[in-house]
Amino acid sequence: MKNFIENLSIDGHLQIAKVFPDGAEEIIFDDHNIIVSGMGVGLAHLFSLSGPGNILEYQIDRFQIGIGGSQGREVASTNELALPLSSLEEYGENALLYVLNGYHAYQVDNISAGQEWFGYIPQHKVSRVGDSSVRYTIVIDRDCANDLTTSRGAESPINEVGLFMKNPMGDKSGGQNIDTSILVAYRYFSGIVKTSDFALVFRWTINW
Repeated sequence: MKNFIENLSIDGHLQIAKVFPDGAEEIIFDDHNIIVSGMGVGLAHLFSLSGPGNILEYQIDRFQIGIGGSQGREVASTNELALPLSSLEEYGENALLYVLNGYHAYQVDNISAGQEWFGYIPQHKVSRVGDSSVRYTIVIDRDCANDLTTSRGAESPINEVGLFMKNPMGDKSGGQNIDTSILVAYRYFSGIVKTSDFALVFRWTINW
């Protein structure tokens, strides 16, 4: 799938900013991202007509953030985040972010055993920025993902993020209307200790 992606010349770029209540913005990350093999899986199902007939199933409309990232995961074979946030409490019960529960993440040739949590990217946060570039704007507001700790009680900075395609295989998990989402892009970055003092804005551009 890596060659398939390269032949299509798909790449991307991620910028992360802290945004403070007064509107001031601090860019804390600005670099390329990693397009992973899941992108090839999704597009192969689209082009071969072997996936669902509804084009909406191929939308990149959700994401995960996590606390277990590493540079070693920045390879095309990565198919999941190391430690994605795993509850509504971690994402923030009072957050403005719309969180999806009960969606399975595709992992190589099977579906993950446990249910996953995803942040939803609404259509008004998806914009065309060029003839062949689309930007996904992810807002982690001031009430979202604050003061995270692991089960061991240790402080856990956010240090990974992934974009997911909705349901390109058309798998509804045994008729339960649960999508099988696929990781299509990933990035590890230096840890950010999220607090209510600022929002985080991810501006993720995919170039086709």
